[in-house]
Amino acid sequence: MKSNDIVIVGGGLGGLTAAIHLKGLGYSVLVIEKKKYPHHKVCGEYVSNEIMPYLQSLGIDLKQSGAVAIDTLQISTRTGASIKTELPLGGIGISRYAFDMLLYKKALTLGVIFKFETATSIRFYDDLFEVQTDASVTYMASIVIGAYGKRSGLDKVLQRDFIENKSSWLAVKGHYSYPDFPDNLVALHNFKGGYGGLSKTESGNINFCYLVNYQSFKEYNGIEDFNNEIVAENPHLKTFLQKANPIFDAPMTIAQISFESKNAVENHVLMCGDAAGLIHPLCGNGMAMAIHAAKIASEHVHRFLENKSYTRNHLELDYETKWNKAFRQRLWIGRRVQSVLLSEGLSKAAMATAIKSPKLLKSLIRRTHGKPINV
Repeated sequence: MKSNDIVIVGGGLGGLTAAIHLKGLGYSVLVIEKKKYPHHKVCGEYVSNEIMPYLQSLGIDLKQSGAVAIDTLQISTRTGASIKTELPLGGIGISRYAFDMLLYKKALTLGVIFKFETATSIRFYDDLFEVQTDASVTYMASIVIGAYGKRSGLDKVLQRDFIENKSSWLAVKGHYSYPDFPDNLVALHNFKGGYGGLSKTESGNINFCYLVNYQSFKEYNGIEDFNNEIVAENPHLKTFLQKANPIFDAPMTIAQISFESKNAVENHVLMCGDAAGLIHPLCGNGMAMAIHAAKIASEHVHRFLENKSYTRNHLELDYETKWNKAFRQRLWIGRRVQSVLLSEGLSKAAMATAIKSPKLLKSLIRRTHGKPINV
């Protein structure tokens, strides 16, 4: 058995950020991640500027990696009717390939330990955790942060409620060469049964990531057929698919994406990022939420490890309360906005309202994004 102050299961944005924060405070931190860096992930690859002050406080400057400044949002209905509006805070476009690698390198320079293994179980007893991996190694820690993403075998081991329910959502992602796409734009285009986002990354390539109901998708013969028959019904996406050149050999996919409510604490594990709750991609804020959650978790973990009168019960209750205060309303609004956009009649009515009242659209955007994080 190997012991650390903190074990973080999952090395995505939330896990890496928490590792950097906590290692900077002097704790021994181990990150268990199943894949070596760098690698691509299915993701919208747009991150709100709300998290920039916090990242800068950790010594991370995304502009050094060539991240693209984005200040404009375009939304369209299935028929192509569209509206553009200024994003109140703005954000940046950066691939997970580059973003995760940047955080990984920072964590390494601080002395964070990485094990490229798959965690198979997490047990808690006698006020300690045991994390077992597929390498037949057991790691012990005072704190475990679960940052392993949308869905994992660990969710079943921890008997999380949502894991028993099948989800009908499928995500598809690819990078494309498309010189005509504006640097400062993130676009959200509807199609029957789903919607897709377009934005530029640090490489100059365009990330196209869409979410679709699997019931709609399975009626067609694969991704190319579905793109041609359904996605391309939206004229904006039709033009993109006709002119863009794919960079990946094949698109990446993730199935069984669940937007059901999750608990921020499970069996004493502090959940972070998508493991704690997944916002609908149309809100473009999942990356920022993962990083913000890492800050909340790190601050409470530090208090717990430094103050003996601050019990584990205090830690768990405070983390869950703070997480809900920061994100629960955003998740609720995301679910409601998605139901509107997926209804052809409601999306047309919403578009007409947005055109008449741009302030209303900006207000909705603000409610799905947080304020700049205080540091």
